[in-house]
This record gives sequence, C-alpha cells and structure tokens, in this order.
Amino acid sequence: MIETLLPNVDWPKMWEATYETLYMTAISTALTFVFGLAIGLVLFLTSPHQAWANKFANWLTGALVNIFRSIPFIILIILLIPFTKFLLGSIRGPNAAFPALIIGAAPFYARMVLIALKEIDKGVLEAAKSMGATTWTIIRKVLLPESMPAIVSGITVTSIALVGYTAMAGVIGAGGLGTLAFLDGFQRTQNDVMIVATIIILIIVFIIQWIGDWLTNRLDKR
Repeated sequence: MIETLLPNVDWPKMWEATYETLYMTAISTALTFVFGLAIGLVLFLTSPHQAWANKFANWLTGALVNIFRSIPFIILIILLIPFTKFLLGSIRGPNAAFPALIIGAAPFYARMVLIALKEIDKGVLEAAKSMGATTWTIIRKVLLPESMPAIVSGITVTSIALVGYTAMAGVIGAGGLGTLAFLDGFQRTQNDVMIVATIIILIIVFIIQWIGDWLTNRLDKR
C-alpha cells in the first residue's frame, strides 16, 4: 500500500538522511548552546554596571554578533566554503555543515541569552554582590539558575531553526533530508520524496518543541 502511494521513496535512503539530519541538528545545537551561552554572558558582563564592564569589548562583541546574525544563512554557507574546506578538507557531508550551522546560530542564540540575563531581578544580583560573591560564583549560583527557563526556551527555538538550516545546507551537499529532498525530490520531480522528507522534518520539529516546553516547565519555579 505504501509502495503504491509513495513509489519513488527509497526508505533505507530516507532513514539514512533522517539520521544525518538528526546528527547535524544534535551536534550543532550542543555546540551552539556552549558558544552562544558564552557569548551571551560576555555581552551581559561587559555591559555598563556589570562585573566586567568594558565599553569597547561590549561594542566589539555586539558588532560581531549583529554582523553574523544578519547574514542570510544560505549566503553564509557560500561565504564559509573556503574556511570549511580549509578546516575539514571538504564541503560535502554532514560534518562540513557544522561551521556554517554554528556560526549562523550561535550569535542568534547569544542575543536570546542576553535577553534572558537582563530579565533577572537586579535585587538578586545586588544581594549576591553585597555578600562578596565572586563573578564566577554569581554566574554559577545566580545568573544561570535564574535565567535557565528562558535559556532552555531559547535553545529550543534555536534548535528548531537549526533543523531548517540543515535543510538549506543540504542544497550544497551537506547530506540529510535537505539534500534528499533537493536532489531526489526537486531535481527529479519526485514529489512524494519531497513530501515524506518534509513530514519527517515537521515531526522532528514537533518533538524538539515538546521536549523544550517540558524542560522549560520543569525548570520554571514561578
């Protein structure tokens, strides 16, 4: 029955593409979380009246974040081709997508982290400072715990965006469902391949959103 409705779908190939999409999304989300969180903390702590207040460092970090956040992802992939080839020796395959995925998503997530940190009650920060807490203690005991629900919500949104980015990266041969939908679906006019690939991407997005919402609700103590 399925073979009749979807005659062009090569299921082993489809599952392999699904695995590649999940692999790219999981690794890039983890690295985006690390880099984006670090950049967001730097943006917050170098802002006026904070522990590492430094106008130039804050301006420079913010400018770099805005530049990379503003470049459309498909253009960023093309711009990073020489860097990716130098770093990995190839621009094809799932691993070759990581530089563009991380550089494209980390600045976006860093801004979300900054917004989450700015929403922390200033009274809590002042109380921690008055008790002589070091900057690292404040980061571990105040900033991260207080903003964690928003941080998790932000990485959920970012990981969903990364699923879309992997599909775009597939256009230049990064692998995954994007490559399959483009090469086997679009170029060969096999609409059933594109439809199945799209449905699987939607399922992945729904699962990520459900997990993110569940974690956010568990962490939110309000």
